[in-house]
Amino acid sequence: MAKTRISISLEQQQAERIRRHAEWAGLDVSAYLVHAATRQMAETETIEAQFAGVDALIAATEAEAASVPPEADATVGELTEQERREVEAALGLVYGPDRTGARPGQAA
Repeated sequence: MAKTRISISLEQQQAERIRRHAEWAGLDVSAYLVHAATRQMAETETIEAQFAGVDALIAATEAEAASVPPEADATVGELTEQERREVEAALGLVYGPDRTGARPGQAA
């Protein structure tokens, strides 16, 4: 496979730090940066795939909400028990079961 050269600009301090890390990993700088970028891309793609369903649900809900006429808000009554459970489940996905908003492993 043909290789392509990419030029980057960075601060001297960053360059030295990257060189040290590459050396410690037993790689040249190019291989180290390719490895780091590839790892970051894989992580991002995995996260996007994990949240694709949630993103689709949000988009569908926003589209549905946009189609509700403004006067409909005045006629909304109490939530049914099923609707309450769905709201609680959605809030649990966002804030976690303890509602602190902290992610696992983070301080509240």
